[in-house]
Amino acid sequence: MKYESTREGRPFLSAAQAILAGLAPDGGLLTPESIPRLSEGDLEALIPLTYQERAEFILARYLTGFSREDLTRCIGSAYNETTFSDSRVAPLHRLDRSLSVLELWHGPTCAFKDMALQILPHLLTTSAAMEQDLRTYVILVATSGDTGKAALEGFRDVDRTRILVFYPDAGVSQVQKLQMVTQEGSNVGVLAVRGNFDDTQSGVKEIFSDQQVEQLLAEAGMRFSSANSINWGRLAPQIVYYFSAYCDMVRQGDIASGDPVNFVVPTGNFGNILAGYFAREMGLPVNRLVCAANANNVLTDFIRTGVYDRNRPFSRTISPSMDILISSNLERLIYLLSGRDAARVAGWMGELAETGRYQVTEDVLDKVHSLFWSDFSDDEETVRRIRDTWNTYGYLTDTHTAVAMDICEKYRNETGDNTPTVVVSTASPFKFTASVAEAVLPDKDAGSELELLEELSRYSSLPIPAGLSRLDARPVLHRQVISREDMSPEVLKFLGLTEN
Repeated sequence: MKYESTREGRPFLSAAQAILAGLAPDGGLLTPESIPRLSEGDLEALIPLTYQERAEFILARYLTGFSREDLTRCIGSAYNETTFSDSRVAPLHRLDRSLSVLELWHGPTCAFKDMALQILPHLLTTSAAMEQDLRTYVILVATSGDTGKAALEGFRDVDRTRILVFYPDAGVSQVQKLQMVTQEGSNVGVLAVRGNFDDTQSGVKEIFSDQQVEQLLAEAGMRFSSANSINWGRLAPQIVYYFSAYCDMVRQGDIASGDPVNFVVPTGNFGNILAGYFAREMGLPVNRLVCAANANNVLTDFIRTGVYDRNRPFSRTISPSMDILISSNLERLIYLLSGRDAARVAGWMGELAETGRYQVTEDVLDKVHSLFWSDFSDDEETVRRIRDTWNTYGYLTDTHTAVAMDICEKYRNETGDNTPTVVVSTASPFKFTASVAEAVLPDKDAGSELELLEELSRYSSLPIPAGLSRLDARPVLHRQVISREDMSPEVLKFLGLTEN
């Protein structure tokens, strides 16, 4: 399997090279030259397997060049009882006969980003060994909340790597911030950026494309790579949990093998739901991928109209990991739906950079409509959905999962489609305690998110996850707040390539 740029088109990198590069030289996203298809027999064979065995079966189709021993080691190092609190890794929780929740937050940072970021460091170091590459890899991350901590935890003290995370100051929850600023590790750095997530993401992309900075790194035996979902090594592992959820539904008797299902996915950067698209194209019987957005509903508008327009007010919401107006992974989707027309994609991305908007052609929009449906929920609807889900099912959701639950009902009401459905749950409810407590606690006392952790745990009879326990007792190690203009100089300082 070779990988090609969405803006150039020709396959030219191996899987290992694509993972090491993170981003194509022309700024495009590296995408597999073809999507492997699984037969009905392949799908049947996955049903009795463990999550780890399913992961090896799926990833082997994309990571050609990796030996079976390499894949087994990477998967075993990522998904085990030390890193994940549930032996099933991504358990499926049944709410009723036609609705289940896929819990992707049993990893060390209590968010779905662990599903990919626990394995990415192992894939990256294995790729470097395969390429006989002795350089130090510098991982730059822009985060809207969860990716940062998951990447820091995954790459902490990994040989020949350095990781620097940027997050929007005042744009993440108190729990998310404390998880990052208390991060230990000899190779890690964390910086708050004045602005929103799009400011930090754009800043990181500019650093990646700065040839002067790249030259300085090369002279020091270093190279940039990415832990954001622009890196194929981040996206590929996410395909696995769609197959795993389906197999668990069959194993539990909720559906028969071959029956269609819907997935409702809360998403901002489009990586999570794009993994579902790849699963569908591989042969998973997915009827509809429902994109659940919050008030920053740029994706909903795109899916409905074919117009992507980030020229709109940015909203800070109670589902901050979705507070995004530049959805990078959408580029991979329009590349594939346009028949891998790299010239058209490059033109659209040029329009986005210059004007903040682009419009796809009717043929691409028709394909979008055949696959996706989307709507959005505001903060009031999100809080109400947390309360209703708790009262109806005794099931506690975080704010992002609540958005998906709300959109699931809107989709069913509007379309009349009652296909068995999986809501993809992206974070523990304890990561967003202020909003969850507001929704469900009968007499919520005023207090910090950390104080509410204990109160919410007592009320729900659910344990506080280990990754969130006693965050306030950990020393704050990363305090610096910078402007976007200072991001590049701070990278060089972090790497010791300029004077402090």
